Amino acid sequence: MSEYIVTARKWRPMKFESVAGQEHVTRTLRNAIGVNRLAHAYLFSGPRGVGKTTTARLLAKAVNCANPVDANPCGVCENCTAITEGRNFDVQEIDGASNRGIDEIRNLREAVRYPPTTCRYKVYIIDEVHMLTKEAFNALLKTLEEPPPHVLFIFATTELSKVPPTILSRCQRFDFRRIPHAQIMGNLAAIAREEGLQVEEDALSLIARKGDGSLRDAQSMFDQVVALCGTTVTMAGMQEALNIVGVDVHFRVTDLMQQQDATSVLLLVDELMSGGYDLRDFLGGLLEHLRNLLIARVVGDTSLIEASDVTRKRYSETATRFSVSDLLRAQRLVHGTDQALRFTAQSRFRLEADMVQLVTMPRAVDLAGLIDGIEELKKSGIAVPAAAPAPALRPLQAAAPSAARPVSPAAPASAPPQASTGDTATPPAPLRSPSRAAQAQTDKAPVPAPLPSGQGRTVNEDEVRSRWAELLADISRKKIAVGSALVGVTFLGVTNGVIRVECDTDFQLSTIQHNREVLVEIIQSVFNARGTMQGELAAGRGAPAAKEEHPFVQTLKRELGAEPL
Repeated sequence: MSEYIVTARKWRPMKFESVAGQEHVTRTLRNAIGVNRLAHAYLFSGPRGVGKTTTARLLAKAVNCANPVDANPCGVCENCTAITEGRNFDVQEIDGASNRGIDEIRNLREAVRYPPTTCRYKVYIIDEVHMLTKEAFNALLKTLEEPPPHVLFIFATTELSKVPPTILSRCQRFDFRRIPHAQIMGNLAAIAREEGLQVEEDALSLIARKGDGSLRDAQSMFDQVVALCGTTVTMAGMQEALNIVGVDVHFRVTDLMQQQDATSVLLLVDELMSGGYDLRDFLGGLLEHLRNLLIARVVGDTSLIEASDVTRKRYSETATRFSVSDLLRAQRLVHGTDQALRFTAQSRFRLEADMVQLVTMPRAVDLAGLIDGIEELKKSGIAVPAAAPAPALRPLQAAAPSAARPVSPAAPASAPPQASTGDTATPPAPLRSPSRAAQAQTDKAPVPAPLPSGQGRTVNEDEVRSRWAELLADISRKKIAVGSALVGVTFLGVTNGVIRVECDTDFQLSTIQHNREVLVEIIQSVFNARGTMQGELAAGRGAPAAKEEHPFVQTLKRELGAEPL
């Protein structure tokens, strides 16, 4: 029985042109070899799994190959074979994480003085070079600047910012890029053909997308899928084997958005929970799904979408059912839910509430379409009534409670029915404005003061209600202490641009009062409108202690900003 070799090793490129997605690097290196203009040190930087170490090995073989072909290693001579098998002493691969000290670099400095035994160059490949200590880098500087003519250094790193500028200035630097989705799919499809495997295009697309620009990561997942599914890999089988939420689930969500079916979306959340799926993975996929719909809707083309041709066509058809505003609002809500799940202990409850809000969210009005329609009606000779002017907002504190509101002389109040006693009914006494103490007893909740006049509109209740989860998530992201304190508050409504919430504790109420300016800024950034937040203690909390109403206490609060303990 032959030894099994993982795909990433078995199908490692043997020529420069076989390195996927890095043509700008391999072309330059081949030209340098062809005209014999090799540098003494190279630095390869980029994400993991994009070909840095593979290119370094190809360069080591190319400069030492006995029979190079078009600046590529032949792969069959003794030097190429020995380097491929890792038994050539003139080509050393060093792990920077394990050999990061100054002693290892001193030993390397001693070794570079000796000429190669069988090759033309002694090549030192240091992987993850950023892991070397500061002292080790300093010890390497002189040798790196003026190495012997028979030595070639090749460094590889995933964190270029950690490499000292003194090292960077002594190397030729090449930046490796993320490998495009289409090239990863093509590579996996070619491997599947060579291995005699049947893999659905949608399954290959999902593996390539999960690789996130790393060919090695995608090949590792490919091995896992083949081991689980056998020689025939279907999309459904792969999703079941890896417990991945497929794109069909995300299309179900957008279908429910169109139908505004809250019942079905709750059943969908139950399926996710029962199946043990990662909720944040589901939300991440839903965000990408909404992004793809937005691209198809705005651009009118699906070339920017990383998916199979069948799925791209599906995106193109579905995108026409939604407006750009609807997709943007949905993206913001899902993003807020994804952030909020990091801080809540009841992930299911939060997800259920936000998904119901997502599918029942009212559709945005196309103002441009409405205006065009009105203009068409006017051209047709149909009278269009003018809109009534919006009533001016009046400060609520100027109006007395309904139970004690003064009666206008023009509309006298009718006398209440009197009990039959046989006497002449006594006319009722005229109503007077209630005293301050009486009004405090009559009012069940404090009346918010209006925002100061200024430029721009104020927030409205429907907008805040539909984006309440997004607002809380934004508060948690920008002011985590305030966001944690607001967990559990109940949205009551909006009056004069003041968002009223019900607080269960004095701590929540105090937090809102002390962070009023911060909340004003966040509300402005979320809704692009002026607004503030005011807390009200929940019913049953009782009236404030009598000592807080003492004139001395009131003076302290007014003049010095004192707060009750």
